[in-house]
Amino acid sequence: MSQRQGVDLSYEDGARAVELARESVESYVQHGQREQPGSMREAFYERTGAFVRLESTRGRGSLRGCAGGYHSDDQLGHVIVDAAIEAASEDSCGSEVSPSELPNLTVSVCTVKNVLLTDDPLADLELGTHGVAIDGGEGGWLYPTVPVENDWSAREYLDRTCRKAKLAPGAWQNDDVVVTLFEGQVFREREADGSIEEI
Repeated sequence: MSQRQGVDLSYEDGARAVELARESVESYVQHGQREQPGSMREAFYERTGAFVRLESTRGRGSLRGCAGGYHSDDQLGHVIVDAAIEAASEDSCGSEVSPSELPNLTVSVCTVKNVLLTDDPLADLELGTHGVAIDGGEGGWLYPTVPVENDWSAREYLDRTCRKAKLAPGAWQNDDVVVTLFEGQVFREREADGSIEEI
């Protein structure tokens, strides 16, 4: 088991993280350009992982893109920009986000801290606290908030993360599959390009 600290974001930092992710998506989708973080808040110089999720508000809503990683040697500001661009690209959910979709997307950012490599995920996992990353297959991860939003058990949460990694449910019990737990702060838009909340 290995563990390391990350960064604690203030609400203002978290709100700026979501704004930066949105600006990065819009710059990429509309102009094919990489947004520069510019003059970054102090927390954004920390070297830590982050994830970005894009969800459509149309109809019943759906995931439009997700990208990121639980560890990075890059500064948080740049990690957010790169994850946002990848989430909006065709590599994420099979089709690139189009300019017409932008008004109907909500953006969320999860910044990572306290990464824990575990050999007993069922015992170590705390629902609502830990995100899960599975290394094996194609690799996959889910936010800490997802099992609470969907009323999943710890076992179901691990199984669904395996499926996201293109592995069979229960593969998290295999010796050749690496399970990493991470804590994260999640900030999201309440509605498309709207006010931001921490969840």
